[in-house]
Amino acid sequence: MAKTPDVLYARIGQEVADRAEQLWGVALELHRSPELAFQEHRAVEVLTGHFEREGFLVERDVAGLPTAFVARTGDGAGPCVALLLEYDALPELGHACGHNLIASAGLGAALALRGALGHVGGTLLAIGTPAEEGGGGKVTLTDAGVFEGVDAALMFHPGVHTWSWAPLTAQCQVRVGFHGRAAHPTGNPAEGIDALAALIQLFNTLAVPSRRLPPGSHIQGVVTDGGKATNIVPAFAEGLFGLRGATTVALDDLVAELSGCAEGVAHSTGTTVDITRETAGYEHFRNNDVLSSRFADHLARVGVPVREPAPGVYLGSSDIGNVSTRVPAIHPFVAIMDETGSDHTPQFAEAAAGARGREAVLAAAQALACTAADVLLVPGVSERAWRCLREKADAGL
Repeated sequence: MAKTPDVLYARIGQEVADRAEQLWGVALELHRSPELAFQEHRAVEVLTGHFEREGFLVERDVAGLPTAFVARTGDGAGPCVALLLEYDALPELGHACGHNLIASAGLGAALALRGALGHVGGTLLAIGTPAEEGGGGKVTLTDAGVFEGVDAALMFHPGVHTWSWAPLTAQCQVRVGFHGRAAHPTGNPAEGIDALAALIQLFNTLAVPSRRLPPGSHIQGVVTDGGKATNIVPAFAEGLFGLRGATTVALDDLVAELSGCAEGVAHSTGTTVDITRETAGYEHFRNNDVLSSRFADHLARVGVPVREPAPGVYLGSSDIGNVSTRVPAIHPFVAIMDETGSDHTPQFAEAAAGARGREAVLAAAQALACTAADVLLVPGVSERAWRCLREKADAGL
């Protein structure tokens, strides 16, 4: 390393401290102007403006997404580290998932590391990833090859726990539509084939496998079309089902089970059925132990103790999963509320603009920058991270 590790870590810490008001100002600015998935134009303007003023080369409209960007610095003669920024908000709740903090911490980590190093050997990217809450910007970016050549993808997420990694499941949505035949329920009932009855039967059928699903897996459905009038046997009925699996393979198995149940119901009710997987979905998160342990150590150095996730607890799904199965990645949590709270609530949105939110941004920015420095400069870290990814892939984890 150009500087000894402790000297560099201290320099990064000073860079973050010097930028504290700038970073918190960005977090509050995004919080005041929440934007929904793929509409985050103001957030992108704010963030890319900071990167360009600091000398980063910024590419906009990445992978055909108007609110995705890549900010780049470095000489390319070494490993490549990507810091991931999220900035979309929730309908009616604003930044109740704290993405304003994720964006600010990623910005701070990139600026602090570049400032501490002066010259970046290798490549440092800050990738703006829209629509995590719905639409999956990272899925599109991954499929477009944006993460090819990246040796580490780093981000943090605010939460109600401070955990070294995130137990995030694979998820997708499946639309099931039954086609029957309309009839009058008293005038010519024998001629009708009730599509709604078939859909209801599917819900009842799915209750059986749901009772034996392993932790991390579930099926939850809603009726999106149940007919138009009470005096007409519905010729069409449709349900939308959200499925989760602890692993991507488990999710695929669950989709196959849902499809088999729907086809069986169609056969038994005389209907026909259309089964459509709405999106590619989010893959499960594959934590990179090499990188997450370094992040946890750096976070502890700034006074934030980190724990392992509670066994058997799953915290939803995220498009970071699609990144993590291809390149070494981390997605730790840093608490901005007590464990009795929950994200996606008005209280969490308030916390994302509060004192603990500020503390989390600054601590996470420093720990992310130090972890990125380890990948870029400490011999063997990148290689060990890639070996960890391959071993977990081979084990189906």
